[in-house]
Formats: sequence, C-alpha cells, structure tokens
Amino acid sequence: MHKKALWVTRTAVSAALLVVLQVATMALGNQIITGAVVNLILIVSVMICGLSTGLTVAIISPVMAKLFGIGPFWSLIPFIAAGSIILVLLWHFIGNMHLKNKYIAYISALVAAAAAKAAFLYTGIVRIAIPFLLELSEQQSKAVSGMFSFSQFITATIGGVCATIILSTLKKGIKSE
Repeated sequence: MHKKALWVTRTAVSAALLVVLQVATMALGNQIITGAVVNLILIVSVMICGLSTGLTVAIISPVMAKLFGIGPFWSLIPFIAAGSIILVLLWHFIGNMHLKNKYIAYISALVAAAAAKAAFLYTGIVRIAIPFLLELSEQQSKAVSGMFSFSQFITATIGGVCATIILSTLKKGIKSE
C-alpha cells in the first residue's frame, strides 16, 4: 500500500506542479518559457519518480492545459500527449543508461528526445492535423504551425538543459531521505 500511495502522491504533485507552472508562465505570454517549463517537469517526473509517473503526467498535461484555457484545439491533444510521451520514453531509456559519466546519458537523451518530439509534433500537427483535421484560416494555420515547428525543439532543449543541471542535486536529495 505504501508504494501505491507514494506513486499517487508523486504523480499528483508532478501533475499539479506542471499545471500551476503552465498557468503562471502563460500569463507571461511567452510560449518558449511555458514549453521549456513543461518539458522540464516532464523530464524531472520521469527521471525522479519513474516511467509510469512521467507517462501519466505527459498524458494529463495537455488535457489539463486545455481545461484551463491554455491549450489549443481538442483535436490536437492526442498529438501533444504523444509528443510528450516520446520525450518521456526517450529520457527514461537513454537518460537512465548506466554510463561512467551520467551527463553523457543526459545529453544523449536531451538531443534525441528534443529532436524526436519536435519531428513528431511537426509531422503530426503541421503536416497532418492542420491540413486534414482542422478548418483554419491561413492566419490561424500559420500561428498554430509556428507553435508546433522548430520552437518545439527549442523548448525541449531548454527544458532538457535545465533538467540536466538539476537532476543530480534532486537525486542526491531524494537518496538522503
């Protein structure tokens, strides 16, 4: 029972932190900051709390963002969740590799996850969802396309760099409990 309660608590705290930070940073009106914070929380969730927490937060995040009026169209939620799942999976499998220098694993995870998430979101949203699932004006299409293009690589990279900087300290703090 203790392990289940700990998992629920860690997952709830990770999801709540992500939603609060999304709302707070969206008030700044800067997608790069918000995206970087979201990616940071996803990475920390998977690397500190485990794969199931990271995946749960990745799925919950875009739904909660939409419910709070932050996210884009409902039809894009599955794409966004899948992009976050890709990020979480790559960080879990690459970032947790047992190498002499853990930073090589972290940097490898950072590059692979940022590139894969950005490529998936660009392909899924810009090349499939916008032309085939959404009926948008040209101006709206350009705005949404801009949100899911190269900026996704930038935000995942910034989030990954920040995570790389703080993960060792967080892991040491948890081990000392």
